[in-house]
Amino acid sequence: MTIAPANFLIAAGGTGGHMVPAHAVARELERRGHRAVLITDERGAKIPGLFEGNEVHVIDAATPGKNPLRWPRAAMKILAGRRQAREVIGALQPAAAIGFGGYPVLPAMMAATKGGVPSLICEQNAVLGRVNRLLARRVDAIALSFPQTERLSHPEKAHLTGNPVRSDIAALANAPYPEVDGFSPLRILVLGGSLGARILSQVVPQALSLLPDALRRRLQVLQQAREEDFETVSAAYREAGIPAEITTYLEDVPAALADAHLFIGRSGASTVTELAAAGRPAILVPLPIATDDHQAANTREMVAAGGARMMRQEEFTPEGLCAQVALMLEKPETLRNAARRAKSTGRPDATLAVADLAERLAGCPGGTDVTRETE
Repeated sequence: MTIAPANFLIAAGGTGGHMVPAHAVARELERRGHRAVLITDERGAKIPGLFEGNEVHVIDAATPGKNPLRWPRAAMKILAGRRQAREVIGALQPAAAIGFGGYPVLPAMMAATKGGVPSLICEQNAVLGRVNRLLARRVDAIALSFPQTERLSHPEKAHLTGNPVRSDIAALANAPYPEVDGFSPLRILVLGGSLGARILSQVVPQALSLLPDALRRRLQVLQQAREEDFETVSAAYREAGIPAEITTYLEDVPAALADAHLFIGRSGASTVTELAAAGRPAILVPLPIATDDHQAANTREMVAAGGARMMRQEEFTPEGLCAQVALMLEKPETLRNAARRAKSTGRPDATLAVADLAERLAGCPGGTDVTRETE
């Protein structure tokens, strides 16, 4: 028989870290013959290249924050968002609801669970986020990106799926590590989130300029920098004699990862997931103000495996980074081993695993590909 297609409600906060995994799972569910409808906020609805052609509903949402004066207004917006989500759910009649974190998810998933819709939340970081902590007791299942996720109050609901990535990133799992020997170019990729990180612009060019001549002459750098730092970073590399391409926005991250021998940057969930999928050695600098220090937690699995080194921001100096880069680059075998170990932490089938889990919750037989005939 043919498995009947189902409607799935996707709820995601309006940043790339939440929206990209949500989009990956939505596309996989659609590939299997299902329908995916998105609930998000105004930011999420405006991200280019995501959920184009999908039915998208923008609802009211807010984060209370730590200021008690904001709580009444935030509560009113959350309740309004829940009413709006309830209307969407009533019309859609979803077989299951999937939340990907971020504050717009709270009213949507509250409405779904209150309405008896089978529900799943996905946590991208190695620390359960505040919204997901609020929802954990209400939902049926929790998909985790990392083992030993912190602040997990209902481990009996947990499934280690990995963090869903775009198909072009997942494809890097089958791509070889770039060739490297004692004389070949060494390509370094430096990223600091969607807008770049100023400390990377301040430290990385100086650190690379301190490397021994034999290493420095082999470097080729691709670095993302803020617009206000562009000229300073470019000048620093010119002065050091290091060929460098500086950009304020990196259009093709998969191609840049495929070419890179070493990554230097922040350790957001998407970044760490993509490095693991591609198998790229890294020097990771967690954002010190990240909630619950989740960026440091995100590094632990890859660091323990030997695929990455973690530097706290207070130790991220030109001299300190230079020493770490030299250790990684001096011997080709060090890079190759780190690449293998980084890849060992990857879960390139995460998108499939989350889609399977969602199908099981929805009652699709076996949680398998609905485009196939079953006996």
